[in-house]
Amino acid sequence: MFRIDLNCDMGESYGAYRLGADEEIIRWVTSVNIACGFHAGDPNVMRRTVRLAMEHGAAIGAHPGLPDLAGFGRRTMALKPDEVYALVVYQIGALEAFVRSEGGRLAHVKPHGALYNMAAVRRPLAEAVAEAVRRVNPELVLYGLSGSELIRAGEQAGLRTASEVFADRSYEPDGTLTPRDLPGAVLTEEGAVAGRVIRMVKEGKVPVRDGTERPIRADTLCIHGDTPHADIHARRIREALERAGISVKKLETP
Repeated sequence: MFRIDLNCDMGESYGAYRLGADEEIIRWVTSVNIACGFHAGDPNVMRRTVRLAMEHGAAIGAHPGLPDLAGFGRRTMALKPDEVYALVVYQIGALEAFVRSEGGRLAHVKPHGALYNMAAVRRPLAEAVAEAVRRVNPELVLYGLSGSELIRAGEQAGLRTASEVFADRSYEPDGTLTPRDLPGAVLTEEGAVAGRVIRMVKEGKVPVRDGTERPIRADTLCIHGDTPHADIHARRIREALERAGISVKKLETP
C-alpha cells in the first residue's frame, strides 16, 4: 500500500503578528513542525500550537531555524557547525519542554528555511544537525530534503529519517529546491501540484526545472501554511492523495 505523512510548518505567528492558518489546516495534516522562537514563534504561540496539535492527534515536531526573525529564517548565515549544533539543541529543548508540560511527546525534528537548505548540501552542517538531534533524543525522527546530505547524515548517526518532498516547489537537476527568487520556484496550479505529488509517491519520480526527471523518495509531504488559501490547498491535496489510493498517516502509525 502507498502511504505518506502530510506535514505543515506551524506556530509561526509572533507577538501581535499572526501568520498562517494553523486552526484551519490542522484538520488535514498528520504532523506539524512548530517554530521554536528563532525564525518565528514565541513562548505563548509555541504552547498554543502544541495544544492544537495534541487536540487533533498530529505528530509534533520541532522546527528549529536561524536566529533571523526579520528575514523569517530564509536568509543564509555564515555559521560554524558547532554554532548550528548549539542552536538546534537549544530550540529542540525549548519546544520539548512545552510538549512534555502538556503531557505529549515530541516525535521529530525538521530544520526550517535557510538552515534546512544549508544542511541539505553542506555535510558538516548536516552532521551538526543530526548530532544535535541524536544527543537530545535518538528516538526522534529527522525530517530532511529527500536525497540530501541531511538525510545521509541522519542515517549515519543512527537516526530514523523521513525523506521530505514538496508539492508546491520546483526542483533543480541536483535534487535541491529551486531558489525562491527564481521564476517558477513556487507552483500554484492545483492540478499540476496534485499530479506531481501522486507521481512522487507512486512512481518515485519528480520533474525538474531543466525538463528532465530524477528519482525521489517520498516519506512525508510538506504543505506550506503561510501561502494564500493554504487550508483549501491542504484539503485538496489530501483528497487527491486518498482518491489515488494513497493512505495519509503520520509516520508512527502502523
